[in-house]
Amino acid sequence: MQDRTYTEDAEPGDEVTVAGWVHEIRDLGGIAFLILRDTTGKIQIKFEKDEMDDDLVETGLDVARESVIRVTGDVEEEPRAPTGVEVTPESLEVVSEADPELPLDPSGKVDADLSTRLDNRTLDLRKEEVQAVFEIRAEILRAVREQFREFRCTEINTPKIVATGTEGGTELFPITYFGEEAFMNQSPQLFKQLIAGSNVERVFEIGPIFRAEEHNTPRHLNEATSIDFEGAFCDAHDAMDVAEGIVKAAYEAVNENCSEELEALDLEEEFEVPEGDFLRISYEEAIERINATGELDEQLVWGDDLPTEAEKALGQDVGGHYFITEWPSEIKPFYIKDTEDDETLSTGFDLMHPRMELVSGGQREHRHEHLIEGFEQQGLDPDQFEYYTKMFKYGMPPHAGFGLGGERLIMTLLGLDNIREAVLFPRDRQRLSP
Repeated sequence: MQDRTYTEDAEPGDEVTVAGWVHEIRDLGGIAFLILRDTTGKIQIKFEKDEMDDDLVETGLDVARESVIRVTGDVEEEPRAPTGVEVTPESLEVVSEADPELPLDPSGKVDADLSTRLDNRTLDLRKEEVQAVFEIRAEILRAVREQFREFRCTEINTPKIVATGTEGGTELFPITYFGEEAFMNQSPQLFKQLIAGSNVERVFEIGPIFRAEEHNTPRHLNEATSIDFEGAFCDAHDAMDVAEGIVKAAYEAVNENCSEELEALDLEEEFEVPEGDFLRISYEEAIERINATGELDEQLVWGDDLPTEAEKALGQDVGGHYFITEWPSEIKPFYIKDTEDDETLSTGFDLMHPRMELVSGGQREHRHEHLIEGFEQQGLDPDQFEYYTKMFKYGMPPHAGFGLGGERLIMTLLGLDNIREAVLFPRDRQRLSP
C-alpha cells in the first residue's frame, strides 16, 4: 500500500497513513479510543468528539472489531497510550467490514479450544502469541538451512508422488496417478541416498512427508515437515554430529533473533540453549536405565521398541537432549547398516528430547548384495525398488544421514502442548480442511 506507515515506525510529529485491523474500541464519553493493529504492533487512534467531524467519529466508533481500516492523521506523543504515541485522525476509511459475530476472540480475552482455533486459523493468527510461534518457525528453518550450508550441504527437492513406499505399505496414502496406483511419499530416504551416491555427496531437504498412521495423539501428524540430511563418506557418528549441530543452531538462532516472540509466549526467562555435547548412550544402556527408574509396569527386554512412557522415564533421567545408539538390527529399516563387529546391532540412532524422539538416522547399507538381503528379510520385493537398488551396483560410497521432525523440534523448543500448534493447517485423522 503506497505511503503506508507501519505502526512501529510512527513517530511524534509525523503525518502518517496507518492500516490494519480494529483491535479494540473504548468509548469514554467525550473522548474515545480505537486501537489499530498491524503486523508490527498496535497504535492508539484518538477521537475527541466535540472537536471532530461527526461522520468521522461515527465511522470510527461504529466499526466492528477486526474490520480492516485505513487512518490518516498526525502522530502525537502520549505516554498513557499503549505504545507511547497516538494518532489524531483526519480521515478514516473502512476497507473491509468484519462480521460482529466472530467465531473466536483475537484479543485473547476469551479463550477458544484448539479445534476452534484451527477451524479459524486466519483469526487465530491475529493473536500475538500465535503469530510468534510461526515467526519462530520461520527463523528455525532459516537457521537450519544456513547451518546445513556451513556443513557443505546442497539443498535438494525430491518427489512426493512415488510408485513404492520407503518402508513398506502399511503407512502409505494411495492416490490415482493417470490410471495407475501411486503413493504420497513417506520420506525422501531413498532419493537422498541416490543423490549422496552422486558427486554431490552431502545433501539436505526440508519438505513434507505423508504417513497414514492411525495415531491420534498430541505429537503425531499425517502430513509433517521433515528435515533430512544425507552425506557420502559419513558414518553414524558423523551424522549425529550434524544432527546435534542443526538442533543447536535452531536454539541459538531463536535465542539471538526472536526475543520479542519469546516474550509474547512468556518464554523469555526460561528459554535455554543446550550446552555441551549431547549424551550418547547405547540401546542396551537405555533399556537398563529405563528399567532402573521403576516407572514402567513391565521391564523392557532386548528387542523391545521404546513406548512413550519409557521415553518419558529416560528423558527425565537424562534431563537433556541425548542420542540412543546401536539399536537392534531387527527393529531398524532395511537400509540401516549393521555394525562391523555384530550383525545383531545396527548403526541406527535416535536423537531424543526429554519429551520425545526428534531424529531417526544411521549409516546406510551401501553394499548391493547386503541391501538386497535386507529387503528380503523385511518381506519387501527388491524388484519393486530396482530404480534404487541398481544404483548400488555403480560405485555407491559409504553414507549416513537422518530425518528430523520439524514440528517436533518446534514443539519441544517452545514447550507446546500439541504439535498442531506448530502447523498452520494441520492434517490428521479428523482434519482435512481448512
